[in-house]
Amino acid sequence: MTITLAEVAEKTAVYLAAKWQCQVDVTNIMKIFGGASRETYRLEVVADGNSRGLILRRDPPTSLIDTERELEYGAYAAIYPTDIPVPEPLFLENDTSIMQQPFSIMAAVDGAVTDVTTLNEEQKGLIGREKWQLLGSLAMKDPIGLGFDEFMEVPELDQCAAKQLAYWEKVILEDEIHPQSIAHAAIRWLKNNLPPPAQKLSVVHGDYRSGNFLFDPAAGIKAVLDWEMCHLGDPLEDLAWSLDPLWSWAEPENAGGLLPPGEAIRLWEESSGLALDPGVFKWWRVFASLKGLAIWISSSEDFQNGEGKDSILAMAGWLMTDRQNQILLNYLSPHSVGEWKGGIT
Repeated sequence: MTITLAEVAEKTAVYLAAKWQCQVDVTNIMKIFGGASRETYRLEVVADGNSRGLILRRDPPTSLIDTERELEYGAYAAIYPTDIPVPEPLFLENDTSIMQQPFSIMAAVDGAVTDVTTLNEEQKGLIGREKWQLLGSLAMKDPIGLGFDEFMEVPELDQCAAKQLAYWEKVILEDEIHPQSIAHAAIRWLKNNLPPPAQKLSVVHGDYRSGNFLFDPAAGIKAVLDWEMCHLGDPLEDLAWSLDPLWSWAEPENAGGLLPPGEAIRLWEESSGLALDPGVFKWWRVFASLKGLAIWISSSEDFQNGEGKDSILAMAGWLMTDRQNQILLNYLSPHSVGEWKGGIT
């Protein structure tokens, strides 16, 4: 069932009034387009005479990524007290009678944007340095000390890679609507070249890339968003994902459209205290592209067979699949000429 903006505003006001035990009025609401896993709304509310901005994220009938909202919300709550900036989590609601689907509410982060393509060179350097320093800081943290073991599986160090590979292979096998020969070639290579155990167990964001954090071009990163795929595992997984050529946009020489890959890796190593082994990292680079391909394959299946016909699903299933296939071919081919700058060495 669809829900209108007016209904979201009305139901949110009633819900918050019960939670906060005061009069709540929604003075403004808008839907934020572009999200692939949750419907997202920006609201301005007045509660007990005080105005504040909120973000409401509601589960759609279908989504690009099947995620567990409790894990995502738990990740926000565990990370919020640390030096990694995230929006303040306020409420998680699984009762579908309130807004037809489960939803969560967080504090809005004002004065920030997500588009890195508008930055000048100085701003790219500022945001890029902080981006990989924060990722290194996340890798350094003790997930058990932060309480992640209370709501997430804790893999053994020698199972981090195999578990993630098995998960995304299953997604591909279940969702491919036509043969995906490049994906299966990558899976065979990954199975035959499994890396050694992780150096440490880390909190893995799962989708750490340009576009998934809010920043002020002059002041730096204000919030890391989209923890839907967060899990515990090898910190190299996040680093490889952040460096995938797909996220370089129109600047193939810069990781995430911000910094040269070598500089990004150096910043991550300095911040995390970990050393990157190029041979081991090659495995994670191939895996990162396979993981991306699995998501785009899943989006095709959702668009064809799901309840919703979101154009984002169609675009991802077509354009992103094609680009990710090209990246994987370049990684796996013995005749690769390094067409994708910043690729595996």
